Amino acid sequence: MTQPVADDPSGERPDGRARVFGGAADAPRRRRLPMAEEALDAVERAEPGTEPEPGLHTDHDPSDYGDLGTADRPGEAGNEIGGAAHAAPGNLMRSSAVMAAGTVVSRATGFIRTIVLAAALGTQLLGDAYQTANMVPFAVYDLLIGGLLASVFVPFLVKRKKVDSDGGTATEQRLFTVILAVLAVITLVSVAAAEPLIRVYAGDFTTPQHEAATLLARFLLGQIFFIGASGIAGAMLNSRNRFGAPMWAPVLNNLVIISVGTAFLLVTGSQNTPGSVTEAELTLLGLGTTLGQVLQAAVLVWALFAAGFRWRPRLDLRGSGLGEAVRTAAWMMLYVGVAQTGLLVTTNVATRAGVRAAQAGESAAGAGITAYQYASMLFQLPYAIIAVSVITALLPRMSAHVADGRKDLVRTDFSRGLRLSAVLIVPLSVAMVVFAVPFCVLIYANGSTSADDARAIGRILMVFAAMLIPFTLFQLQMRVYYALGDTRTPSLIALPAEAAHAALAITLLLTAPAQLVVVLLPIAYGLYYAVGSVLAWRGLRARMNGLDGRRILRTLMLLYAATVPSALFGWAMVRAVGVLPGTVFPSLLAMAVGGAVGALLFILVAKRLGVTEVTTFLEMVRSRLLRR
Repeated sequence: MTQPVADDPSGERPDGRARVFGGAADAPRRRRLPMAEEALDAVERAEPGTEPEPGLHTDHDPSDYGDLGTADRPGEAGNEIGGAAHAAPGNLMRSSAVMAAGTVVSRATGFIRTIVLAAALGTQLLGDAYQTANMVPFAVYDLLIGGLLASVFVPFLVKRKKVDSDGGTATEQRLFTVILAVLAVITLVSVAAAEPLIRVYAGDFTTPQHEAATLLARFLLGQIFFIGASGIAGAMLNSRNRFGAPMWAPVLNNLVIISVGTAFLLVTGSQNTPGSVTEAELTLLGLGTTLGQVLQAAVLVWALFAAGFRWRPRLDLRGSGLGEAVRTAAWMMLYVGVAQTGLLVTTNVATRAGVRAAQAGESAAGAGITAYQYASMLFQLPYAIIAVSVITALLPRMSAHVADGRKDLVRTDFSRGLRLSAVLIVPLSVAMVVFAVPFCVLIYANGSTSADDARAIGRILMVFAAMLIPFTLFQLQMRVYYALGDTRTPSLIALPAEAAHAALAITLLLTAPAQLVVVLLPIAYGLYYAVGSVLAWRGLRARMNGLDGRRILRTLMLLYAATVPSALFGWAMVRAVGVLPGTVFPSLLAMAVGGAVGALLFILVAKRLGVTEVTTFLEMVRSRLLRR
């Protein structure tokens, strides 16, 4: 599972109010905007202005909506509350640079970490044991406290820092005390319950696999305390406009795990199984992974104290308002519960498929949860790099429009944000389908992960890639609901969407050949977002008097049409180099030539088809480069 990261912030007006982007308010700036924000402004300048529509312009006091633009789905990358969006304009670009650099380095080292673990553990039974054991602490944390931290504690802290006479100092001390105490209890109980927790998430593990996963879990569940400590410390740092440590601390965690994975590979060699590794070797893996999380938490807590926080344990919660804040989080907790149910279903289906393939003597390559997770990580990269930046720029814009009663401008921003994201996400998703197998062979076919294992990951990624636009559409729709101050509707939408996902996933387990279950499982994943997008679209269309659907559909159809020549050329390259010996050189050649020529073909065809969003985006990039 990918870890949340904060992304490029959005600015404020000099008077301290949320800046309404676009139009006259976007007169020449003396500072350079974050790229996503500049791209949105470029699209806005290329399209006609928007006048208030009858029935969609309502005068409101912004305080009616509370602290808008800060709600986010737990466990996903997004705009951090009290973070960069609240920084003074003079510090905005410096904060953006620190955050962007930290995000890039964190993702790069995280990518290397995954490659090292794939080489050390493989993608079959031992890899599944580790992945499951390392996933459980994050699942327990998200279910029991992570959702509350994102949806209740941090917004509550931001509000109290603004209104309390002591600047929120007492609230910070209470939150820090309560959260650490709750984390300690959850961690101790979880470690004691390691064996049943593994059985819940992977009920069909073989006996050696179950024993290995349980031993690993006894160490890895200790991460819960430090995951939570990192979360609250990072949030409190962001509320102080200190962004460096939260962005860079995960890099240290990644480096530790890279070292541990390398040491494990050197000690044990490759092609290990749950029955061939010793307790000492598993202890190295479990303790080393936990050490990375410990060091990440230590760095963040140290940075928090260096920023001026002084902790005095306080449990005087009566009258603090925290209880009332928790009681208002019921809908968000329902959302978290549904998400964790989906994770439970996916993990059980994938691990059972992997075990059944191995027991039947069939190829277990790509049949388990490890291959699914590795493909999922690659699938989400375009969204994490492109769409999240756009979403981060959109949240304050849409929230400000809601506060001004301009739902018509919210609709316009949604349309522009989706079309702008699609300019890059559509061709990247098609490129994923074409180049998934050679790319996965290039990065994963090492050590305990064979070329067949890597090809299986590539086939899973091909199916995932087709789901990228529904996934992005759904995330943008949820941000519109959050900008409207509505957390109830997303939670209700999640129920039928998850029911569809679970039904299809279980059907695949019962009917598909074991070695194909995980290859097809992304279809169930995509069904969640397809059902969710349809329901969310219907709800938003009624509230926003339409969602600019015709323009969005036209842009998407033209973008996909523009990718056809690129896809055909890339497919021909993959087929042509497939006859060459080896794996590294053919993969590099196919992606380098196919990718470069394919990108050029896409741009030429898109311009020919009149995709204005592509032309506008390229002009923005060109002008940005000329200003350097």
